[in-house]
Amino acid sequence: MSEHVETVKQTSFLKKIRKSYIGWLFILLSMIGISLFYFYPMIQAFLLSLQSGMGASLEYVGLDNYVRLFNDPTFIAALTNTVLYLLVQVPAMIILALVFSVLLNDPTLKFRGFFRTAIFLPAVTSLVAYAVIFKYLFSGDGLVNEFLLSMNLISQPLNWLSDPTLAKITIIIAITWRWTGYNMIFYLSALQNVDKSMYEAAKIDGASAIQQFFFITIPLLKPIILFTSIVSTIGTLQLFDEVMNITSGGPGNATLSISMYIYNLSFEYTPDFGYAATVSYVVLLLVVVLSFIQFRVAGDRD
Repeated sequence: MSEHVETVKQTSFLKKIRKSYIGWLFILLSMIGISLFYFYPMIQAFLLSLQSGMGASLEYVGLDNYVRLFNDPTFIAALTNTVLYLLVQVPAMIILALVFSVLLNDPTLKFRGFFRTAIFLPAVTSLVAYAVIFKYLFSGDGLVNEFLLSMNLISQPLNWLSDPTLAKITIIIAITWRWTGYNMIFYLSALQNVDKSMYEAAKIDGASAIQQFFFITIPLLKPIILFTSIVSTIGTLQLFDEVMNITSGGPGNATLSISMYIYNLSFEYTPDFGYAATVSYVVLLLVVVLSFIQFRVAGDRD
């Protein structure tokens, strides 16, 4: 009897080991891919950030590149611009996406499908194509100036692309226009799963539409808002296409982003791949810090 029990235990143990091996086999390919194309490049980039120059002329400089950041006016300008885009555009985009999702979740609204498609469509357009279109829209004789002149809102065309402040506003408008619909889809999907009886009970209790929005909709969408905030933050810190194709970082680095500065260090200026890798690690650090802050503010301890 004892031998039979021992045999059963051994068989059960072997089955558990076999299942464990099968599980590891399923994720092995993904682990290899992530390690090869994600972690290995990160390590190599860090080692590269400790060097200066390019190709065979690379030389070890230790932390000199990191010290150089604090004395680099172009980097400081790029960092300031990127943080400004982040602080203005991300909140505006999330608020607009929330408002649109609530409005388009109304079952009594006609042509909901058309409006949803129209708002989401910018998210699937070509980055370069839409950036070039915005460049022409906001040019001196573009449609934006023509419209403002026809409405008597301005007396002469605005220099959207050559004025430092207006150029920043143009970039913010462009990225808000593109990504609002993308975030709206997440909120709209989440709202489909909200129990309608909660809103009905709130109406019976006399809650207005605004009160329902702040005390029912936003708390229920909190995990999705956190997710979209982090994704939008990462995307804004990596901003490149709009700046490159609309203003080319000008005028006078007024719209230069960190990603475009990394590109310039690698391919436009005298190539310095080591310093470019150093700047790229600043982006990584910003992503980690800002994501942590957003988790803390949202109260997510998981």
